[in-house]
Amino acid sequence: MLTYDLSRAQGSLYEYLYQCIKKDIRQGVLAAGEQLPSKRNFARNLGISTITVETAYDQLISEGYLYTVPKKGYFVADISEIFKIKPLAKTAAIPRPQPQKEYEFDLSNHHVSPENFPFSIWAKLMRETISEKKEELMAGSPGGGILFLREAIAAHLHSFRGMEADPGQIIVGAGTEYLYSILIQLFGREKRYCVENPGYQKIAQIYRSNDADCRFAAMDGQGITVDGLKKAQAEIVHISPTHHFPTGITMPVSRRYELLAWANEQEGRYIIEDDYDSEFRLNGRPIPPMQSIDIREKVVYVNTFSKSLAPTIRISYMVLPPHLAERFYEKLSFYSCTVSNFEQYTLAQFIKKGYFEKHINRMRLFYARQRKEVLECIKKSPLSSFCNMIEKDSGLHFLLCFQTELCGKELKKRFQEKKIHFASLADYDQAPDCDDPPVFILNYSNIDLEKLAAALEKISLCLHE
Repeated sequence: MLTYDLSRAQGSLYEYLYQCIKKDIRQGVLAAGEQLPSKRNFARNLGISTITVETAYDQLISEGYLYTVPKKGYFVADISEIFKIKPLAKTAAIPRPQPQKEYEFDLSNHHVSPENFPFSIWAKLMRETISEKKEELMAGSPGGGILFLREAIAAHLHSFRGMEADPGQIIVGAGTEYLYSILIQLFGREKRYCVENPGYQKIAQIYRSNDADCRFAAMDGQGITVDGLKKAQAEIVHISPTHHFPTGITMPVSRRYELLAWANEQEGRYIIEDDYDSEFRLNGRPIPPMQSIDIREKVVYVNTFSKSLAPTIRISYMVLPPHLAERFYEKLSFYSCTVSNFEQYTLAQFIKKGYFEKHINRMRLFYARQRKEVLECIKKSPLSSFCNMIEKDSGLHFLLCFQTELCGKELKKRFQEKKIHFASLADYDQAPDCDDPPVFILNYSNIDLEKLAAALEKISLCLHE
């Protein structure tokens, strides 16, 4: 009679019994076609209930290790085929995430301070949403996002950016990375995409990971150039004209019309306008987007709440020209919206009830004060005689150009030795043989003002070592 020592069982008896029988079958102790004891006899022999044995047998039958013959009992299945499949030889160790370097000072941190997120209001609106919209929260969301949120975004764009956008043109997604992949499917992978150089490297990585031909176009003091687009033979260009990262350039209206003229020269050319931090122009009204002067449906407007609220919100949106919105719903509406209904309804209430506008105004005042204190701290530091500040009065970063014969790479190495994280302009240059000027990006959105003076003093030492 088949028997097992159930006193070794760590968890449930049926689980242990199932594992013991399975092990014996796999190791050949129980041969194919061999009959197992009946449930009652086996249970009596082991001193357990019949239900325990039946549950273990049923699991083995479900997985294909046993089969039953009516009025005869349980038999071991033939599993010889599974041993014909040989496991792959290990070729390399599984990569593990590299631990992040610890810095004493971080001058290029673009995160948002937890103190500046409106947690109490967000929690209140989330509770109201759960209480008042139970049916809506459980309903499926359209591929473009719930109408309630798209209406709120359209109203915000009209009042804040002077844009006329129908809610049907707005597509909501979890992060701009997802929206870029949707655009690639709308335009086609065979198109030639072009991004700014220097620029945010992840954009090119996203295009290339989607098997799209992504090229780079040079910039001048007014932004990306039409000559650069022609040399790259671009068909789709991805730009951030309101506040370019990392140079901070704001593209003048004359260059914007040049790009629109380029797009209108041929069918199938489009401009993707990334308006990632347009809310934080600290003096005057935000610069009107290119989408507002586009009369030929050539501009796709993309924005995110990652800068205005928090990077972890992961809610972005794009405004498609009407004919592209129609194409999206014809070909890609089978996609489920990647943002949960809970967040969509909460954000919609946050916008509609005026909390978003108040938050933007409060943050603009905060960042203006932060910027002023950072600039004053630099002017009072030993570093002031050895650097020039390149700032465009918008966005949440500016450039520091050091007066030194050292290249950016050497300076960055010295900064790291002093436990200072400071990204250089060359970090965002896509050309393999790029220049390496001693120009660095200072992001002040989450900078520690109490440590800034000490950091600047260490930077000054690095210049003269």
